[in-house]
This record gives sequence, C-alpha cells and structure tokens, in this order.
Amino acid sequence: MGYKKYLPRIVRRKSKVHGWGVFALEPINKNKHIIDYAGELISHKESLDREDKYLSKGCIWCFTVNRRWVRDANVGGNTARFINHACKPNCYSNVLGKTIWIIAARRIEPGEELTYDYYTDGDLTIQCRCRPGCTRKL
Repeated sequence: MGYKKYLPRIVRRKSKVHGWGVFALEPINKNKHIIDYAGELISHKESLDREDKYLSKGCIWCFTVNRRWVRDANVGGNTARFINHACKPNCYSNVLGKTIWIIAARRIEPGEELTYDYYTDGDLTIQCRCRPGCTRKL
C-alpha cells in the first residue's frame, strides 16, 4: 500500500468574488497542498479553440502545464476549477510533472475563500473582481 497524502477539507459554494468559489472547512497551514487542478490534458493548439468559447462566457478553465500541455478543467475537472482569481491571493500554484497543485501561501482559516493569481496572458477581456476598484483584466 502506498502513502496517501492528507488533503484539507474544502467545499464549493457561492462566492462574493465571482460565481462559485472554494472555501476552507478547516485551518490550512502555509505551504500545505490543498488540491490538484484536474482536467483533460490537451495541446496548446486545442486549448486556443476551447479558450475562445470559455472566454466568451466569462470563464477561464485552461491552465498551462508546460510548453506542450494544458489542463482543461471544464473536461474532467474537479473542485479546483472553482477557485477564484485574486491579485493578492492566499494560495499559489505549482506544477510538478503534469500535476498542478494549489498550495496555501499563508495560513488559511475555516470559512475563508481560496484564491490564487491566474497569471493569465490571454485576451484581457474579463474584469478582475478580487476587490472593489481593482482595474486588472484577465
């Protein structure tokens, strides 16, 4: 039997930031792996076609893994796809091989919404909603 990594309990529910969000159900310590960003592994060429459709609906589902691959969380994704963007987030992403981990950037308290910076270089058509008055576009 292999070692199973303990991941903290989280839940998806309505967000004040945008649509759905993901919230901590227990304290999460800094640098703790929270969830992997799951989704179909596709080429960059395929992701360009899909991203145009998603962006027209105000969504960003594709996450770059490396120069060859992208994860499309709209196909085979998990709860991680509902983690919202923030310019000053409480989480960060780290790619290990073809796995994208969402990791706590600081201690996160129960009930707190998880966020990370999407670092998108896309069409810059989606207004950031991380805080009132934010002028960044994604």
